[in-house]
Amino acid sequence: MIKRMFIWLALLGLILMFLPFLRDFDFHKELGDLSSQYIQGSIDDIKTQNVVTSVVVTYRGLDTLGEVTVLFLATAGVGFLLRKKNKILKSRVSSELLQTGSQFLFVLIILTGIYIFTHGHLTPGGGFQGGVLITTAFLLLILADVNLKFNHSILLVVESFSGAFYVLIGLLGILLIGINSFLDPTIMPLGSFGKLISAGAIPVIYSLVGLKVGSELTTILDKMGGE
Repeated sequence: MIKRMFIWLALLGLILMFLPFLRDFDFHKELGDLSSQYIQGSIDDIKTQNVVTSVVVTYRGLDTLGEVTVLFLATAGVGFLLRKKNKILKSRVSSELLQTGSQFLFVLIILTGIYIFTHGHLTPGGGFQGGVLITTAFLLLILADVNLKFNHSILLVVESFSGAFYVLIGLLGILLIGINSFLDPTIMPLGSFGKLISAGAIPVIYSLVGLKVGSELTTILDKMGGE
């Protein structure tokens, strides 16, 4: 009885919390000033076909850096908590069909993830989405063979390399353009609008984010599954 009462009170609290937003919600028939500047700037100044990408990577690049930092801290926390190696029980070896199928799909998933973060400035997607997809490829290998172990040195090198160059590109914007130009993609040639070689440094930035996210999430999965 008490449990149900708390559930109903929690639901009532959520309704009262969101009721003002629903009551005052109004559809805008035209974009605001800031949104219009984002869209126009993405096309004219950055030559980015995907406006969401230009906002996430450049106009709000510090937020993206914060998200990557939070993911790094989560990975470090998991590694710290699971630093002691426990005895691992031997599991039954999976079938040859399952291992072969997972390895075949692994290559396809990796290529799809790379495509997503290298084309994030042209189509929906980007570094975080591509990195997560790459992680699912490694998860598939883990599920197919629970005794599989990854080379942590390679994962560490990829994670460190991508993170360091991501920050370096941001600092180059400040040094070459100005104090308000962190992660400014115009440090590289903008190329042609709608082409793969376009949007300046955005494809490079998103590729680094994708590698960093993929390596960090794979490390978390490996730690949680094997230690």
